[in-house]
Amino acid sequence: VQLQASGGGAVQSGGSLRLSCAASGRTFSRYGMGWFRQAPGEEREFVAAIDRGGGSTYYADSVKGRFTISRDNAKNAVYLQMNMLKPEDTAVYYCAADLWGLGSSEEYDYDAWGQGTLVTVSS
Repeated sequence: VQLQASGGGAVQSGGSLRLSCAASGRTFSRYGMGWFRQAPGEEREFVAAIDRGGGSTYYADSVKGRFTISRDNAKNAVYLQMNMLKPEDTAVYYCAADLWGLGSSEEYDYDAWGQGTLVTVSS
């Protein structure tokens, strides 16, 4: 599967953005999907994940209540709705596909990665 993330941009603190990740191939519905992010000078970290059917979702504590992950298997897409953005959310955001289908917070569970999209939140 190949992944293409989009939707990043610059926004003020308190604002919202919706990231999208488009997947190629016919097997998208078999994959768990995740979003990770990497801030300048920092390690990449888990943000959110969703299982193959969309019935289970997982979030990092830092984004719970503000971010929502969802997917549309008919459109081969996964989304990350980000509300109440903070300057510390500034990072390059990556989507990733997990062949096990469960969704995971661990990078090593993911088999394919998109190229990343930059989110910049100003105070």
